Amino acid sequence: RPVLARRAALAASVALGLGLSGGTGYWFGRTRRTDDLDLIVGAHVRALQPGHAIDVVSADGHTVKPWFDGKVDFSPPVKDLGAEGFALIGGRLDYVEGRVAAVIVYRRRQHQIDLFVWPDSSGTPTAEAGTIDGYHARHWVQDGFAFWAVSDLNDSELDEFLRRWRAA
Repeated sequence: RPVLARRAALAASVALGLGLSGGTGYWFGRTRRTDDLDLIVGAHVRALQPGHAIDVVSADGHTVKPWFDGKVDFSPPVKDLGAEGFALIGGRLDYVEGRVAAVIVYRRRQHQIDLFVWPDSSGTPTAEAGTIDGYHARHWVQDGFAFWAVSDLNDSELDEFLRRWRAA
């Protein structure tokens, strides 16, 4: 009997420990995603201030992509979506989450879309969406990169941008 009681107590302790660690991991993961969204939207809003939006102004992907050479240690994918209604207007560097990010800048009518890009070797295909103060953001991981698209476009147009960008 005492052995059985000790085993039951040990099993209960292990179950409690796993439950607490899983819950704690979930909570901190959830908080991190919220913080990431805040940081990305904040970087987008700062870029909208006069003189901060674009470091290289060009509608030509063959000008924008090489501009990042030597400024970041990766080659960000730059896609021309002008024919689909999302004009490439340039790129810039930003600093987000403790890392340098390449930002490819698009325009849909009078709305700027910032596509933040940096390497992500986690291999975890994540996708999430969020909205802060009227700015909509989409996050996904693809082909070894983490992407955040941010704009004040409505949700459906930002989703259309993502579909077209990923299909290009």
